[in-house]
Parts: sequence; structure tokens; C-alpha cells
Amino acid sequence: MSSPLFEMIGLGNLDIAWLFIALFVIMITVIVMLAIQMSKLTKLKKKYAKFMKGSNGKSLEKDILALFEENKTISEENEKNRKEIKDLQRQIQYCYQKIGLVKYDAFNQMGGKLSFCLVLLNEKNNGFLLNSVHSSDGCYSYTKEITKGECELSLGEEEQKALDMAMKY
Repeated sequence: MSSPLFEMIGLGNLDIAWLFIALFVIMITVIVMLAIQMSKLTKLKKKYAKFMKGSNGKSLEKDILALFEENKTISEENEKNRKEIKDLQRQIQYCYQKIGLVKYDAFNQMGGKLSFCLVLLNEKNNGFLLNSVHSSDGCYSYTKEITKGECELSLGEEEQKALDMAMKY
């Protein structure tokens, strides 16, 4: 089949069946691409509808601004909490955190362990030792200062045990 139009553009020998096949392939490709784009558009519309559900542009803007304000408040509170934690950490190093307690019988005739030695130390192993000796005449208490885990005065056996116990923490 010969066409004067095909003759004019130089395609006089072309079989028209090949032209229809080419057009058919192009049309199928366009239909597939159209279906893919429609699917993507449908998904996008669903996401948009979910995002905008119950909102118009003004209320959505208010919601976003409220979220920014809430984020700012949370950041301020977070910073405040960090400062308070640092203050607490600085203060706690001076609090008594370590304890050692040894109960003993100062005089064998008394019976029962009514005497005791108590050691209280802070994080830097500074603190005091409290020794309370119970006897038939009464109860006598005295303290010794502990600096960096050591005492300038000599320690008795029970006092040393209490100090070692506190230092283990």
C-alpha cells in the first residue's frame, strides 16, 4: 500500500503494519506509565487527606506553631534539669555517702556488744569517725577527723575495721 504522504516524506516503501505496531507499543507504554502515576497520585492524596484531616490551613498553622512552642518549652526545661543535675552532683560529693559500722564489746565483763565505731565519709573520703565506748561507769563518745581516707591520730582495731569498711564503697 502506497501513500502520497509517505512518498513525500521519503517513507514510501514503509509497510503500514510496522507503523501500527510501533504506535501500539508506544500506546501500551503510555497506558502503563499513566497507571503508575495514577497509583502514586492516589497514595499522595491519601497522605494529604490524613495530614489535613479536620484541619484547614489556619488551624494547621496554629498546630505547627504550638508544636514549635512546646518544643521550645521542652528544651528550656531540659536545660534547667541539666543545670540542676550538675548542681546536685557538685553538692553530693560533700555529702556522707560511705558508712562503716563495727559493734564490739569494749570490756569483756560487760556482755553484749554495746560499744560501736561509726565512720561516715564523703566521695573524697573525708569525714569523721565516731567511737562510743560503753562501760559500767557510763558511755563515752569521741570523734576523729578523717581526711583523704586517713586519720592523723592512731586508730584502734575496731576503728580501723570501720574505716576499711567505709572505704570499700
